[in-house]
Amino acid sequence: MTDAGVEDLRKELLFSALRGSDGDSSLAFTIFRELATSIVEGRLRPGHEVNSAELARRFSTSRTPVREALLLLERESLVIVPPRRRPYVSPVDMRQVREIYEIRGSLYGLVSELVVARATDEEIDGLRGWQKVLADDAERGDVHGYFWHNVGFRNAEASLSQNGELQRRLSSLGLQMHRFRHLSLSLPGRLLHSVADHERLVNAYADRDAPLAAAVSRSLVLRGYRAIERSGQV
Repeated sequence: MTDAGVEDLRKELLFSALRGSDGDSSLAFTIFRELATSIVEGRLRPGHEVNSAELARRFSTSRTPVREALLLLERESLVIVPPRRRPYVSPVDMRQVREIYEIRGSLYGLVSELVVARATDEEIDGLRGWQKVLADDAERGDVHGYFWHNVGFRNAEASLSQNGELQRRLSSLGLQMHRFRHLSLSLPGRLLHSVADHERLVNAYADRDAPLAAAVSRSLVLRGYRAIERSGQV
């Protein structure tokens, strides 16, 4: 996957997780987007201090758009802004990881039941197309490409549920959800396990087996949580 392709997916998919945020100015949102992407992809690690003056210089702006961006990041729980101290990337809390993954597992179990009930054969074939791209990414060991295509697969899958409220509930989990997903997929051996689970899921859809699809979907999500838990990295 090319760098340009990754960037296109970032723009199209990552901020679908936001709850209607545009920022108070376009420059503030640009700063927010760059920092959020770096945190989600693990380039800015927990505890990393965010230097507001340095950001203002980099973007040739005053401190005001930087403060606006930091407030958006704080709302997404990606950054902590303590009084009279430098902001820093928030730690990864295992209780929050567990709770988000438990919610995601239940919601995607419902998504899978609705996909079986409502998606056409052609739409399920579309998911198989995403699956083939995931398999290619996994074979190359391309964590970033796999992550963004995985977001695309899950977004496409949720749209096939034809339940707008369910999609809004998933989006309400915000960018922390993506941060944890990227962390999980970056762990050793995760790509191959994940792509095999996605193949089982698509096959269950094609067979119109709702109980199996829901079970595989929940298992797929919770396997990601267990990988983070076992890693001892948080």
